[in-house]
Amino acid sequence: MIVQIRKLTDIDDCTLRTITDWMYNWWGIEDGYSYEAVRCRMKHSCNEDRLPQTYGLYLNDKLIGMYQFTLEDVFVQPDLYPWLACVYISEEYRNKGYGRILMESVEVQAKENLNFEELYLFTKHETLYEKFGWEFVSNIKTYKQNDSVQKLYKKKL
Repeated sequence: MIVQIRKLTDIDDCTLRTITDWMYNWWGIEDGYSYEAVRCRMKHSCNEDRLPQTYGLYLNDKLIGMYQFTLEDVFVQPDLYPWLACVYISEEYRNKGYGRILMESVEVQAKENLNFEELYLFTKHETLYEKFGWEFVSNIKTYKQNDSVQKLYKKKL
């Protein structure tokens, strides 16, 4: 069994469809985005040397998870950046340790590929990100229809 983290840059149609399906079903529908809008976001989030950047978790060459580094993730806090966003594990691979592998790669990839001293994220999850060295900053009002108040976290790099 080979597990790898790969920066997604020149992605094929199958990979683009996979990450678009994940994000569209997770937040695209709820936030009112069309499938094509989410597809465009994913397509233009796969850069080599600038943000946004997308990283895939592969198990034996099968994409099973992802995350992104972005300049903006929560509209109401444009003064904070960069962000860890779109942290996702395919449902059939959850609760099997792959999320830990994905999260443990974040700091390594950020140090190698970003020129920043810290990362931010927002989430509705309780106690998940503390396990990986993230520091709770505050609750933030996102003004989203669902989950309008979420938790803001920061990680020093």
